[in-house]
Amino acid sequence: MRGTHVGVRWAIAAGSVVLMVGLTACGSEKSGDDKAGDKAGEKSGQSAMSPLAALKLASQQTDKKNSAKVEGTTKMGEQNSQMSGSMDWADGIRANMSITQNGGAVASSPIAGKPMDARYTPDAMFLNMGDEFAAQAGGGKHWVKYDYDVLAQKAGPSGAFLKDQMQNNNPSRSVELLLATGKVKSVGSEDVKGVKATHYTGTVKVSEIAKMQSKELSQSDLDALQKQLESSGMDTETIDLWVDGENLLVKKREQATSNNGAYDSTVYYSDYGTTVTVTEPTSSDTVDFQDMLQQ
Repeated sequence: MRGTHVGVRWAIAAGSVVLMVGLTACGSEKSGDDKAGDKAGEKSGQSAMSPLAALKLASQQTDKKNSAKVEGTTKMGEQNSQMSGSMDWADGIRANMSITQNGGAVASSPIAGKPMDARYTPDAMFLNMGDEFAAQAGGGKHWVKYDYDVLAQKAGPSGAFLKDQMQNNNPSRSVELLLATGKVKSVGSEDVKGVKATHYTGTVKVSEIAKMQSKELSQSDLDALQKQLESSGMDTETIDLWVDGENLLVKKREQATSNNGAYDSTVYYSDYGTTVTVTEPTSSDTVDFQDMLQQ
């Protein structure tokens, strides 16, 4: 039994970060009546547009590409992770990622510092926990399945919010969140991995994020989630976006401070339109996270 309990702790520690890393970008509903996408706007270029108009066009162009390669880092308190892979958002999130975690809850576990394969589908995430997990806690199985419906049931409002994000998110929604605030400024042109890009920045009140970005949550879930966010000590989140000459998002950075320490996530996007094929692990090599909790 001890191996099973230890395995559950590993699965919780690993899954809590992997579910969020890089994919659940802050987002919102489409907003604004700016005609940024018209032909005149496209011809004039970002420099001739207001920041809001430029980001509106970037949101539209990024959303239409449906897929991209991604790489980035996320730091949450003492825990940090690196990830790389590709994702498709044409119909829910599908992604193949390699993720390495260090520090925090995973510091003393066998998964610390070791790349793990993660596969995301519109209904669940699958995480390869490695040979030691399979031997000690997985009954010989390497993969853990995190079903979004189950997470929504087990974790209440925060789980329902995560399910909503994993099924409805894409890189353009980071842009849409800043658009919804109506307060964005351009801070000039910068080089992003050899690509010339315009840097935009803005600040969002954390208490408003859930309301601005959720598609499916009930009002009661939204109210409860907002209270959770406020009690975390997080007041505002700073979002920085870099948009290239083709009006595509090439870099995103989100920063905030909470009672548990600093949150800092940076993601790079490239090779828009890349082909992404995600294959679920075989059931014979997969254990359900819900079943682990019941053991």
